[in-house]
Amino acid sequence: MAPDAPVVFDTRVVTGAGGGPEKTILNSPRFLEPLGYRMLCGYLHPPGDPGYGVIRAKAEQAKAPLVSIPDRGFWDWRAVRQLLKACREHKVTVWHGHDYKTNALGLLLTRFHPMRLVTTAHGWVQQTSRTPLYYGIDKWCLRRYERVICVSTDLVEACRAAGVPEKRLMLLDNGIDATDYARRRTVREAKGLLGFPTDVPLVGAVGRLSGEKAFDVLIRAVAALPGVRLVIVGEGGERPALERLIAELNVADRVTLAGWQADVRGYFEAMDVFALSSLREGLPNVVLEAMALEVPVVATRVNGVPRLVQDGVNGLLIDSGDAGALSAALARLLGDAALQSRFRAAGRETVKGRFSFAGRMRKLAAVYDELLGRRPAAGATVACDPAAGAPSR
Repeated sequence: MAPDAPVVFDTRVVTGAGGGPEKTILNSPRFLEPLGYRMLCGYLHPPGDPGYGVIRAKAEQAKAPLVSIPDRGFWDWRAVRQLLKACREHKVTVWHGHDYKTNALGLLLTRFHPMRLVTTAHGWVQQTSRTPLYYGIDKWCLRRYERVICVSTDLVEACRAAGVPEKRLMLLDNGIDATDYARRRTVREAKGLLGFPTDVPLVGAVGRLSGEKAFDVLIRAVAALPGVRLVIVGEGGERPALERLIAELNVADRVTLAGWQADVRGYFEAMDVFALSSLREGLPNVVLEAMALEVPVVATRVNGVPRLVQDGVNGLLIDSGDAGALSAALARLLGDAALQSRFRAAGRETVKGRFSFAGRMRKLAAVYDELLGRRPAAGATVACDPAAGAPSR
């Protein structure tokens, strides 16, 4: 890597172990380096947050340079000073924000350290009474960024509606490194290692236990399928409500809330079917991971999901919020071994062919090249058409 290579500073606010974007951010430096960029992963996190140790461990495993910024709240000027110091010390060329706060900070800091401004829109989910304010700030910031990368077509539309100029908008799908997500065990072996009965069908899901994931719908769908087990991997504020529902439906012997897991690959490998029951999504990494690991998928027909899952080709699609439709789709797939086999192969080929992480990073490097007026490195590619994949009007 040339000593004068441009430096990209990806920044994000996290509590605990973070979420889906971390899979992309922490995996990016090793792919950007051959394309002529150094990348730093900057995280603002509560001081002493024990969950942040997970991000440290993942960064070390991925050999991702990590900048940790203790953050005591929106008006913590110590965090601002530390970020500015990092920008100057590392000669940051491109600031890449990933949420409302880092987008706002990028606009502030570029007044003191000139940088090009890029952000990725991951989506807006109503969670607390304050989120409308935060998302209002975010949309104000997005209109002032030079490039706004959206991970799904619905986010392209939302950013367009928020006033982001068309020429600054682009669609860039999430991606998976298929070599990292290659099956190592049979379904039977994986079930045995996790203590699940090897002769009982297992439906699985992975995600934050929050309302938009509609795990209550999934639990009701599986409750209607005698002899089928369900495991949900993840943690969140909806756990008490889900536990009450499990007790109410009398399915505690068939439904497992496995909590947060540092590595969910073993759970994916144990699933006969992966179910996405979400009411809202961008283009979810968990579905990419399931398909890469050759797990047949049933998913709701929301936002970016149909770009990934083609009904009847590499998975099954259903309408969101319909427990009956979800139950019927799960029963159909669990009862058809040939269909499962076809979806296993087609799912992995979809990820390898259309959603590879290396391909995604070549497109991202081309965005940076365009902004900086650089000649693309060998292996880079032309940036995405801003309107590519945008829904028709």
